[in-house]
Amino acid sequence: MVTCYLRYIIDPYKLAEFEHYGKIWIPLVEKFGGRHHGYFLPSEGTNNVALAMFTFPSLAAYEEYRAKSQHDAECQAAFKYAEETRCIVSYERSFFRPVFQ
Repeated sequence: MVTCYLRYIIDPYKLAEFEHYGKIWIPLVEKFGGRHHGYFLPSEGTNNVALAMFTFPSLAAYEEYRAKSQHDAECQAAFKYAEETRCIVSYERSFFRPVFQ
């Protein structure tokens, strides 16, 4: 199991656009076999950082999702929406594995 952690720098004046972007992606990740844990938007404190996390059974399954998303019309529309609205300034992607008792 691998969890993808995304840390976004967003335009704080386009929070509504970024929230819409997140709502687009949640079902798309699940469409390709992942489990989305949600988007986390600024509330108090820093106003330009947002987070997202989703899990795939393996890094190979995540890589398969990434490859398929490049050819999926809904995913391409989501990428285009972010580009057109310019709600995302930049992002970092990291991967984590869980530890259970």
